Amino acid sequence: MKRQAPYTILYEDARILAVNKAAGVLSGPDRWDDGQDRERLDLLLSCRMCRIYRVHRLDRDTSGVMVFAKDAETHKRLSAAFEGRAPTKTYLAVVHGRPAWAETECGLPLVPNGDKRHRTIVDRYRGKEALTRFRLVGSAGNYSLLEAVPATGRTHQIRAHLSSLGHPLVCDALYGSPKAVYLSSFKRGWQGDPLDERPLLARLGLHAASLVL
Repeated sequence: MKRQAPYTILYEDARILAVNKAAGVLSGPDRWDDGQDRERLDLLLSCRMCRIYRVHRLDRDTSGVMVFAKDAETHKRLSAAFEGRAPTKTYLAVVHGRPAWAETECGLPLVPNGDKRHRTIVDRYRGKEALTRFRLVGSAGNYSLLEAVPATGRTHQIRAHLSSLGHPLVCDALYGSPKAVYLSSFKRGWQGDPLDERPLLARLGLHAASLVL
């Protein structure tokens, strides 16, 4: 099977570069990165051009839109915009269960690295402000597709909020179950060979679908 490219270019001009990051690729250095990961997006892009400036991040297992600055002044302006929560980020999330709501908000405060598994957890006393808006797009079997718009940018915010709502992301070993999604699990009358069936989704069900600056 052909391996997916670590990124594809969505937009580029003299000041910014927007790419679609593949799942499984680090956005940049994190606290557990030993510096040996060759599949780091900022390093891959730096090989393509003389200098690239990372403005924000996505989790390694999350795919989707990321924007980079191509000069120091643009990096400063974009960083200030993200710190001021000016950009609008919209995610698509495949979750377990069928929500009883069409739209909802989750404002539970979050603490990163709150337990031994380095998860972000809800903590009403020590937690920092966090808000995510959710909209139900559709359901099939015991799975649903949601639109998620975070108003804040806490680590693993969408994953932690969905878990707290009782609808964890599919293929999320930290906040739910790592089990892949198969067509046979929700299509009525499925008549395929269970020994040959391939998963529809075997990676974290979270995609950064759009970014409005």
